[in-house]
Amino acid sequence: MIPIELFLLLSAVLFSIGLLGVLVRSNGIVILMCIEIMLNAANINFIAFASHSPEPLAQIFVIVSIAVAAAEVGVGIAILLRAYKVRKSTNIDDLTTLRW
Repeated sequence: MIPIELFLLLSAVLFSIGLLGVLVRSNGIVILMCIEIMLNAANINFIAFASHSPEPLAQIFVIVSIAVAAAEVGVGIAILLRAYKVRKSTNIDDLTTLRW
């Protein structure tokens, strides 16, 4: 059996990588991927704690989190595609105004 500390360490590393990517990068698609990495790190935490509990509540949270992540990606990609069509760039620094 793998100890829970290793899962938590993996989750912390993934979350840190995702947070660093969101703070450093300026490409919209890369930022969306980094947000997905952060959500997956939270899912690893939920599953790690669910393995030590007989209740399925954490697994339900993971399913809801995956659904929210899918909706977030759908809306984010739609916004970025529209911005690329108008501005010819997915750089977040170029998309500072709402008026296109």
